[in-house]
Amino acid sequence: MANPGQEAATFKLLLVGDGGTGKTTFVKRHLTGEFEKKYIATVGVEVRPLKFFTNRGPIVFNCWDTAGQEKFGGLRDGYYISGNAAIIMFDVTSRVTYKNVPTWHKNLVRVCNNIPIVLCGNKVDIKDRKVKAKMITFHRKKNLQYYDISAKNNYNFEKPFLWLARKLVGDLNLTFVEAPALAPPEVHIDESYKQQLEEQMARAQAEPVPEEDDDM
Repeated sequence: MANPGQEAATFKLLLVGDGGTGKTTFVKRHLTGEFEKKYIATVGVEVRPLKFFTNRGPIVFNCWDTAGQEKFGGLRDGYYISGNAAIIMFDVTSRVTYKNVPTWHKNLVRVCNNIPIVLCGNKVDIKDRKVKAKMITFHRKKNLQYYDISAKNNYNFEKPFLWLARKLVGDLNLTFVEAPALAPPEVHIDESYKQQLEEQMARAQAEPVPEEDDDM
């Protein structure tokens, strides 16, 4: 088991994407982040430390959540500076939030050139999905990782963090040795629907990447 006194490796994790995609809801699922958040007024950001226990010792993602700043047309460079990793989030029930992903990505990499990035499509608990698995190709063109998630259900919650932790630590065998303390699910996703989501995603990933740049 991890040594409780061990110093945690700490990383600045940028959380970006259109307003209303569920970024704050997502990070608030992790209870340590909810209790220990701090607000940095100069940048207009809430920082929530999300702690994960791994076979390589504890890792803390200081998760920078824009708290609604994105509606002022992008974020100041001060938000991105010295970011170690990023999650770009869109809402699978809203096409425009996916259409804006390339802009978020461009701004991110302009400041943080070579950081690991995960793209997350949130709200997959809602059956009326507008951004279907086969439409989601941006991550394949840019070499990002992609996960379907549901903040309200905790579905795939730990996947983006595990992928980023492996990249940041440089160990593909890194695992979480205990589940993070999460708020209980607010919505239910039945197992057959989860399986359906996973099958659709697997089929989509097996297709060739479309040539054109228009992701819609």
